[in-house]
Amino acid sequence: MNVSPIVESEFASTVMAVPPLARRADLSIDANENLKLIRHIEAGGVRTLLYGGNANFYHVAVSEYRELLDMLAQSAGPDTRVIPAIGPDYGKMLDQARILAQTSYRTAMVLPLGGFTTSEGVEAGLTRIVDAAGIPLTLYIKSENYVDVDTLARLVDRGTLIAVKYAIVRDNPAQDAYLRRLLESVNPARVVSGMGERPALVHVRDFGLASWTTGSGCIASHSVTALLRAAKEGRAVDAQRIYDAFMPLETLRDNISLIRVLHDAVTFSGIADMGAILPLLSATPKEHHAAVDAATQALLAFERNLAASASA
Repeated sequence: MNVSPIVESEFASTVMAVPPLARRADLSIDANENLKLIRHIEAGGVRTLLYGGNANFYHVAVSEYRELLDMLAQSAGPDTRVIPAIGPDYGKMLDQARILAQTSYRTAMVLPLGGFTTSEGVEAGLTRIVDAAGIPLTLYIKSENYVDVDTLARLVDRGTLIAVKYAIVRDNPAQDAYLRRLLESVNPARVVSGMGERPALVHVRDFGLASWTTGSGCIASHSVTALLRAAKEGRAVDAQRIYDAFMPLETLRDNISLIRVLHDAVTFSGIADMGAILPLLSATPKEHHAAVDAATQALLAFERNLAASASA
């Protein structure tokens, strides 16, 4: 695992993969299957692994958190940054922060919490968490009501936050007044689009965000790396062609479940067996398996063709 200090330019250098987490039937962590997936992601050039919603960190027990952190640190290659999630509530965050303080991790992402928060409370709470963990945080924003722009900018200026994962869904991602206000105060180099491929090109091209988080890119890591490169280099035709290959699986994830569909899609791909999903979630309904499998195989075929072309 890469344990060097995080520099601002790092966020633009790679897409952030957000993998699911493999577990056995008894829900214990399956280190071997997680390692298979990590190696596949790394083979495509992705150098940041963010373990959050897709890994169902919302429901991870604090009692297994250290085991999970150690497993991920040991599994990642020496050039791969790993960012684990904490929270979403303050009490769980605090317990996890004390565990993180004993490790070599350089940041952790705060999972979003709906309701029971105020901007002032978030500011005070995250300041305390940083003091306990001894590292800055990455904040996952899914709602304008979680924290106001001025508070968010202040947290970045103070060093409480090192990055922002921006994931407020808009009907048209090009029309986003909150994001435009945010970028007046926070360097876009520290803001990562947090909703997969669907708004990624708009966010990188039109707003100048550093990169984006990817779930489907865990299956198609060469392709998502090529998509980032095409977007950064302004190769619109190439970017659109790769982007279109992601949309069938991304659409199923949007329509059924972002987390559950990806969990099962990785298993269907044959890359690694993700096994059982941690409650309080459950597997993708069986009536959707054929569609998910078909979209997965299509993306995997595109990935293999692209990788073969690149190496020819």
